[in-house]
Amino acid sequence: MKRIVALIVLIGLVGGAWMFRGPIALKLSDRAVAANMKADAVAGLPDGLHAFVCGSGSPLPDRTRSGPCLTVIAGQRVFLVDAGEGAAETLSGGGIPAGRIDRLFLTHFHSDHIDGLSAVALQRWIGSAATTPLLLVGPPGVERLAKGFSEAYAIDNTYRTGHHGAAVAPPAGGGFAAQAFVMPEGQTSVVVLEDGGLKVTAFRVDHGPVDPAVGYRFEYKGRVLVVSGDTSADAGLTANAKGADLLVHDALSPVLVRRLKAAALKAGQTNRAKILEDIINYHASPEDVAREARTAGVKAVLLPHLVPPLPLPGLDVPFVGEARKLYDGPLWLARDRDLISLPAGSTKIERKRLGR
Repeated sequence: MKRIVALIVLIGLVGGAWMFRGPIALKLSDRAVAANMKADAVAGLPDGLHAFVCGSGSPLPDRTRSGPCLTVIAGQRVFLVDAGEGAAETLSGGGIPAGRIDRLFLTHFHSDHIDGLSAVALQRWIGSAATTPLLLVGPPGVERLAKGFSEAYAIDNTYRTGHHGAAVAPPAGGGFAAQAFVMPEGQTSVVVLEDGGLKVTAFRVDHGPVDPAVGYRFEYKGRVLVVSGDTSADAGLTANAKGADLLVHDALSPVLVRRLKAAALKAGQTNRAKILEDIINYHASPEDVAREARTAGVKAVLLPHLVPPLPLPGLDVPFVGEARKLYDGPLWLARDRDLISLPAGSTKIERKRLGR
């Protein structure tokens, strides 16, 4: 009898908890939403250069990583380098308002580096009632890209303005504008922005047959951050990374990719196997990056655009391979929402994660 009474009491407690589940969830949701609405991680950062990873993945599917995207924060100014799928969501999760984005630098026009552009542009536009389109800065071809994306979303933009009104979605703020740069004859780099103590230099990298392909060097108040874009081992990149505090460099593990290729062949997936072999020669291995960083005197290295994905704990070991033996500075595998800070007037390099 006691057991029956206890069971009845337990059922009552569970039933009562079930009845209150909805109201409790609403209360918790209200708190989370209120915090997210106020979130602005940029406002709390010290003066200096900061790299926020808004996408550490690659074209190979990875549920834990958005497509290639890096946020560079100089003082209180926010810039993006590339915008892969999911970038806008990761920005929001890190508490970085898209409305703060000043402009977006493109390294090249592979689909995985641009397929998040529309979501980023929309969030920037609506998030700040922007009156000018999102500016895309890149090598020749960026004009065509901006025009194409603008046309693709032109009808949708009229819906946004028609529904929310011009005060919320100013007609002039939707879509994209372009600023193309050309390397001067005989040169492999060019300054593409110099303003407010910030200097941004674009330089050629080797991602053939993709051409043009560039990386970027950001200099601000004595700190230097270099973004490789996609490239194989490249002496030009090493030269432009000289003395950098942080090198953000794509990385591919030939060992792991060839294991995928073997599995594809075994399954009769010959097209997939061919692609897996092809991608090896136009990305740097972690060991390649380590050698470049050592030669350039780089202080720390962050590896995004990880190929292949690393779905199991422990796969980071074969991925990194011998890289940490070749380079004695910090070498990290990037995760979405990683933040690397280079405070002005300091030699510190600080790493943490932002948001949820």
